Amino acid sequence: MSAASTMKAVVRSPLGLVSLVLVGLLLLVAVLGPMICGAQAAQIDPAAIYQSPSLAHPLGTDALGRDVLARVLVATRLSLELALAAVVIGVVTGTILGTAPAVLPRPAGRALSTFVNIAVAFPGLLLALFFAVIFGVGSTGAVLAIGFAMAPGFARLTHTMSAAIAGRDYIAAARVAGVSRFRVLTRHILPNIGEPLIVNATIGAGGALLAFAGLSFLGLGVQAPAYDWGRLLGEGLNRIYLNPAAALGPAAAVVIAGLAFNLLGETAAAALGGRTARHPRPLRQTAPRDASEPAKAVVDDDAVLIVDDLRVSFPAADGRVTPVRGVSFSISRGEAVGVVGESGSGKSLTALAVAQLIETPGHVSAARLEFCGTPLLDTPERATRRLLGTSLAMVFQDPMTSFNPTRRVGSQLAEAASEYQGLSSAASMDRAIERLKAVRVPAADRRARQFPHEFSGGMRQRAMIAMGLMNHPKLIIADEPTTALDVTVQRQVLQLLAAIRRDTQAAILLISHDIAVVAQTSDRVLVMYAGRIVEDLPATSLNENARHPYTRALLDVVPDLDTDRHAPLRMIPGRPPAPGAFPVGCAFADRCPFASAVCRERDPEPVDDGAGHRVACWHPLDGAAPVVAVPAITATVPVSEREPEPEGVSR
Repeated sequence: MSAASTMKAVVRSPLGLVSLVLVGLLLLVAVLGPMICGAQAAQIDPAAIYQSPSLAHPLGTDALGRDVLARVLVATRLSLELALAAVVIGVVTGTILGTAPAVLPRPAGRALSTFVNIAVAFPGLLLALFFAVIFGVGSTGAVLAIGFAMAPGFARLTHTMSAAIAGRDYIAAARVAGVSRFRVLTRHILPNIGEPLIVNATIGAGGALLAFAGLSFLGLGVQAPAYDWGRLLGEGLNRIYLNPAAALGPAAAVVIAGLAFNLLGETAAAALGGRTARHPRPLRQTAPRDASEPAKAVVDDDAVLIVDDLRVSFPAADGRVTPVRGVSFSISRGEAVGVVGESGSGKSLTALAVAQLIETPGHVSAARLEFCGTPLLDTPERATRRLLGTSLAMVFQDPMTSFNPTRRVGSQLAEAASEYQGLSSAASMDRAIERLKAVRVPAADRRARQFPHEFSGGMRQRAMIAMGLMNHPKLIIADEPTTALDVTVQRQVLQLLAAIRRDTQAAILLISHDIAVVAQTSDRVLVMYAGRIVEDLPATSLNENARHPYTRALLDVVPDLDTDRHAPLRMIPGRPPAPGAFPVGCAFADRCPFASAVCRERDPEPVDDGAGHRVACWHPLDGAAPVVAVPAITATVPVSEREPEPEGVSR
């Protein structure tokens, strides 16, 4: 929601309108109070000492005969100024502490996060008193004390929101483009958490007012001859039994001001979207491959990407779970390789590992992981960031979350060029427009100045591809680039990728659930199941020569134009095993009608037939036999019992 929309929503709310009126009145009093009542508040009248409330002095007078109401009105400016200054210090310090872990080296970031978590555990007023003793008595010391006491809370909030934003696709896209951590922070993360921070700062202003009044009441804040509401409250409390109004006046001002800022912040927070644990299941660690086993990757001298025995693991309750286990393949220059499999098979994790987007505590290991001749796991981050930023492009599944919603499309594309090509802002924008034209985005000049939400789904996906082409990629990873697009737009996007491959000789790694799409657009097909590649074969022989029962099952469930719409849908019975619950032996054994005892005892290793066809199966099917000759692997679902998305269906 934009700032204008948020303000409209606040005004439409009765509570929000009341809070706005109260804040407006406070600001008006802060500006006009000293000008109108300044002289009366400073006028000493020995004949009117400690008078009770009257028409001349509605709240009575103090020990020097000065009008208490006038002093309360005049004190509004100083009270608000000091409280807002403390809020600014708290927000700025908290934002720096909260976002620093995203920029600092990981050990330093963890140490800073631990310090913030410890500080958050202490009550804010206790911290304020602690800092007040350190900074000394007076207005300056009180401002610093309250500001630094507020900082841990804002740091915790900023860190939490930053972590949520850091998981978005457009952050991953910026990192793949080689954008530095500091630039990701300032360009992509902070603009997206700005509004919630402002809302919480508004709420914090009310708390700062109360804290300041408390310190001044205790004699640690504003000192004579200056005065604020807290100091006036302390003076009035000495004679509360003789003239309660002298104490109730500043007390009411503190309460009303604090309530106004809190209500305004709460209403704005509700307008932004309302207030909105899952425990990890015990997972079992998979056994690593024996280091003595030979490498499985098929490598040639023109390889852009070489992956050998790739493993991706994450911590679990009883060790580590390894959802990607022993993946090996290579991609040559200008080659299109498709990866297909059901959800959870490890396709996207493999791509993220190649792009160096697996964050700690995730761990990536491989016997060999080379991109353009550079070993990614052994090269410093600065060097790999530049290599990936200039030579790797990634097209994510959801084009809406792949762009930063707060920035115009053209500026996001231009960022990739300005980072490594040394182009000026104007030249980078010109190249962005040129790339948008190259991917057939109409009216590219105008479109570059629009925000992502102004693009259709197909246009956003084209713009995402254009972002990958801002430099000169040698490999394009397309992670389900046609998901949620209609068939016409899907065909256009696939044709666009094919044209880019033809014109630039870039290799393509296409990840999809749709084996038919992969077969039509790729040179080779990798079939993944339970974190492993179970079959690697040329796309031209997929329909006739697929030998793994799982590959045949995937082909069998694909409907075609001749499929009877009234006939039961075909599906693969059962479901894939969870990443932490891979069985001993072949993971597909429980769903395979050809499984034998050996399938449940040992996991088969890929066997190459010498013609570029690898299959990991103890009982590979006869590649020469037609699919209809293979015993049924699929089950059917009656039309009347169909669900919107039957589990296990792969289309």
